[in-house]
Amino acid sequence: MLTDQSATVVRATLPAVGAAIEDITGLFYEKLFAAHPELLRDLFNRGNQAAGTQRQALAGSIAAFAGYLVNHPDDRPDVMLARIAHKHASLGVRAEQYPVVHQHLFAAIAEVLGDAVPPQVAAAWDEVYWLMANALIAIEERLYAEQGAVDGDAWREWDVVSRAEETPDVASFLLRPADDAPAPAFRAGQYVSVQVELPDGARQIRQYSLTGAPGATGRSIAVKRVDGEVSNHLHARVREGDRLRVSAPYGDLVLTADEAPLLLASAGIGCTPMLAMLEDLVAARHAGPVTVVHADRSPDTHALRTEHAALTAKLAEGAGHFWYAQGAPAGGNTGFADLAEVSVAPGTRAYLCGPLPFMRGMREQLLAKGVAAADIHYEVFGPDLWLAAAA
Repeated sequence: MLTDQSATVVRATLPAVGAAIEDITGLFYEKLFAAHPELLRDLFNRGNQAAGTQRQALAGSIAAFAGYLVNHPDDRPDVMLARIAHKHASLGVRAEQYPVVHQHLFAAIAEVLGDAVPPQVAAAWDEVYWLMANALIAIEERLYAEQGAVDGDAWREWDVVSRAEETPDVASFLLRPADDAPAPAFRAGQYVSVQVELPDGARQIRQYSLTGAPGATGRSIAVKRVDGEVSNHLHARVREGDRLRVSAPYGDLVLTADEAPLLLASAGIGCTPMLAMLEDLVAARHAGPVTVVHADRSPDTHALRTEHAALTAKLAEGAGHFWYAQGAPAGGNTGFADLAEVSVAPGTRAYLCGPLPFMRGMREQLLAKGVAAADIHYEVFGPDLWLAAAA
């Protein structure tokens, strides 16, 4: 890992770098896109850039990685690295892009920190960068190899077989490969990237969880209409018979194949990876306890609500707990999701997906109920601000 000399320098300078890291990453993206405008047009999400969430996520990951290296000198944060690598692989990030990032990131560091970056400090942080970059490159190369992708090209053309309006704001799409070749295998909880060409010629990308059973011949996604270019395009323009460019499946929020008690907690459109997990558990005749928790604004906004409840009921030891801010059905729960009255078995493994405040609240309650931190897994749609908050 870090050399002793670099570890000493990074530990001493981490507070200063950490305090300026968002300024550094903001300037980094300005420099990167000025030199390579095609990256903003065809790779990075323009909405996330405008909102600043991508900058916050990058800042959080760098600070978290550096902090981990100095606090755990004989270890590496493989869980964090795997999460980032899966996101990168779904976008088609390539090894030759890392030196480009390095060039503009370190130019931004020098400009923001100025005289605070003497050669020995620059060398130490350079070591941090390449430890992180080379680890990600290795993981991404393995992910691409598993998908048979050449040079990170895991994209294929898929036909829209059908479209259904699940709620006023959520549409589901059933997809099949346009070339009639077998659909790539995936694990329940994983996602695909969808790339669409917008009116200005940009080819923007967004990730969507796969909602069907892994063994199905087609692939299904559910898309919520949000303030994003891709989701709005899919809602407004894509119908049965259209064609989409879709990546191979990626994502590290996947079930471990054993009989440990499970808790699947979601809010809003975060139910989508949980539906795939439930489909998989039902198909496998899972016999262990499965607690399903979901929170939504109302039953009418709960996408795939019927399927969510029906799949839970099919499990031998399935228990569903659904909360609605308004309009809860008779016998249902009104308000925010609360685990106070929910039984959580010892040894439970929990999977979370939804807005960050919801997931943080669930995590706190699960920890209070004795669930090990290592057994609480999560998925974030978009930039991973969980890391930014933790850094």
